[in-house]
Amino acid sequence: MRTTTSRTALLVAAVAAVSLGLTACGADEGAKDAGSAKTTAGAPAATATTGTAGAAGATESAAPAAPAGSSAGSSAAPAAGKGTAGGAAQGTPAAAGSAPEAKAPVCAHGDVRITMKKADEVPTEHIVLTATNTSGRSCRLLGHPLIAFGEIQTAKDVPAVPASKPAAPVVLVPGAPAYANVRVSNGGVHEDNKVVKEFNVNLFAADGPAEGSVVVTAPAGGIAVDEAVAKTGYWTPELRNGADDF
Repeated sequence: MRTTTSRTALLVAAVAAVSLGLTACGADEGAKDAGSAKTTAGAPAATATTGTAGAAGATESAAPAAPAGSSAGSSAAPAAGKGTAGGAAQGTPAAAGSAPEAKAPVCAHGDVRITMKKADEVPTEHIVLTATNTSGRSCRLLGHPLIAFGEIQTAKDVPAVPASKPAAPVVLVPGAPAYANVRVSNGGVHEDNKVVKEFNVNLFAADGPAEGSVVVTAPAGGIAVDEAVAKTGYWTPELRNGADDF
């Protein structure tokens, strides 16, 4: 009986000890759960803090809104660039428009100054005529010079050399020159030469020879001219080797 009672008492004591242990464990785990709950509850706070920091960061990022602003400024810069390009583009047509072939008027005799000089050769077989635009505006110089080595009414026409004709119209901006190479003799002593101290040069209008002419003075001593062999090149922006050799 005592043995049974003792065993029963021991069993009860053991159960009580186990119960206490379980209770303690439960309490610990509850405490841990509570801590976790606190920690978890605290996590959002941290997240919120992080969010605040993010907002602050965003605010700081907004400060480099200056970059963004500079980016906007960059966008504005291209726009200015376009304006500049547009200005340049407007300037370009103006420059090109200063001498458009279709719109520039034909040069009249009063628009140009015509001078001559002997070619660098002995004896003199060629002279070079230079027509300089003095009108203050662009004009087109048509065809070739109409030269009269003598009285305009009686002088023989000096024919043009087709090979010297330029491919494009000659448009002279103010101050620009054009040239014409002219053969005046074959350099022979037995030619029927005459000494010319001045001669007349006329220009072409759109519908033929223009009214009026320019009197060109020869260098001192004049030039020996054989009208039977005289010929002229077309007006060109420059004297071209080959095309003007005649």
